[in-house]
Amino acid sequence: MAAPRVFASRLATTMAATSKVARPAARVQMAAPKRTFTTQRKAPMTTTFQTAKRTQSPSLIQANARQVFANASARRNYSSEIAQAMVQVSQNMGMGSAAIGLGGAGIGIGLVFGALLLGVSRNPALRGQLFSYAILGFAFVEAIGLFDLMVAMMCKYV
Repeated sequence: MAAPRVFASRLATTMAATSKVARPAARVQMAAPKRTFTTQRKAPMTTTFQTAKRTQSPSLIQANARQVFANASARRNYSSEIAQAMVQVSQNMGMGSAAIGLGGAGIGIGLVFGALLLGVSRNPALRGQLFSYAILGFAFVEAIGLFDLMVAMMCKYV
């Protein structure tokens, strides 16, 4: 691994010795003062304008933040009338699509009592038992319809 590095450094020195490249006449070393933790810097000269500017900026930021948050509760939920109208349309479409299930509940109730009439007409002796089963079926179908109505109202008002 060291052989390519040695070869590259030798090649660079030979190329530098043989090629005629413009070099600076003198290298000037910029003497920067050493900074340590113990030395103290002098405070830069500040004008009264800069001092006033520094003291005012946090208060301006806080005042702007107060205005923004004060106006946030007072402004509308949506920034434009078009967005508000689109939300209303989508709520109405959701309510309409959820309310389609109420038709299914109506059909289910009709089927339950239609089957009750058919069963009682075939065997009148089981009328009481079939009626209790029909009421149970009616309650289940009506519960599904009420759940569907609840979902439709949630689509509209929540």
